[in-house]
Amino acid sequence: MITKNRRGPRDVRHERLRRRLRGSAERPRVAVFRSLNHIAAQLVDDDSGRTLAAADSRSAEFRAQYRTGGNVVAAKAVGELLAQRAKAAGISRVVFDRGGYMYHGRVKALADAARAGGLVF
Repeated sequence: MITKNRRGPRDVRHERLRRRLRGSAERPRVAVFRSLNHIAAQLVDDDSGRTLAAADSRSAEFRAQYRTGGNVVAAKAVGELLAQRAKAAGISRVVFDRGGYMYHGRVKALADAARAGGLVF
């Protein structure tokens, strides 16, 4: 039985993006992951290979306020939460990595909410 690799094309696009994008301690990379039911974002320092802050729709803090994590409202909430955690860590300037996804819908909503929360990219 032949199965289709559905993640392959996104991985190719993501690798193409990562050739140009690189996060550092003073300007980390916002890495976005989107699934059917959830969305997640994290601030990554690629020089040291560390995650500086993260927010996702599976956390208890998110679940207390929202019912589902697979829509635009949830993406906005995750973007705001990420911006709050970045400010708490002293981070204001970032590089946005859309993760091979189209800059549309939930990914765009997360980015706009993070910008509204004070992140500059």
